[in-house]
Amino acid sequence: MAESILPRWFTATKDGHSQWYVERFRAMAAAGDDLGGEARLIDAIVPPGSRVLDAGCGPGRLGAVLHERGHTVVGVDVDPVLIEAAETDHPGPRWVVQDLATLDLDEDPFDVAVMAGNVMVFLGPGTEVDVLRRVAAHVRPGGRIVTGFHLDREYRLEDFDRDLVAADLMLEQRFATWDLVPFGPDADFAVSFLRVPPVPGPSTLP
Repeated sequence: MAESILPRWFTATKDGHSQWYVERFRAMAAAGDDLGGEARLIDAIVPPGSRVLDAGCGPGRLGAVLHERGHTVVGVDVDPVLIEAAETDHPGPRWVVQDLATLDLDEDPFDVAVMAGNVMVFLGPGTEVDVLRRVAAHVRPGGRIVTGFHLDREYRLEDFDRDLVAADLMLEQRFATWDLVPFGPDADFAVSFLRVPPVPGPSTLP
């Protein structure tokens, strides 16, 4: 079952990786690096004051920017070290420790879910469809899921395209970067816009 499979975030990284990751982004923020590219894109595609699910939020850099821009943000990550850092560095959003493969939030539906930072490639092998389904279950009908990940990892783009179909999601658009460079055969990164199906209308059958 999905809940028994450890995410690659734990199995494919070394001891201390989580704290190293936290300190890396703290140092980048202190140096004035631009860490808000993904958040700017999400902010541009939703109305003001939207509900945003930051699925695989890490230490909270993306959700923090969206919160500052007036959105209601809930961030979820399987790693308690990252959630602790998010709570410390970015108070305001709700930060939750949960496995995305079994995601179950007591929340109203979200307008959009974002899975940035290579979330898809760090999931437990074989749980990807479960994750997409559980995230989609928390997004309103007709809402969006936006993912971004590198293409040189064990989890390939063709795997993702197969899994999104299995999760009953629709691929709308794909770009090579978070600033919307067109996707092509030489791309090493994929930003995919997925649509959650709308609620079916009344049946026209007699």
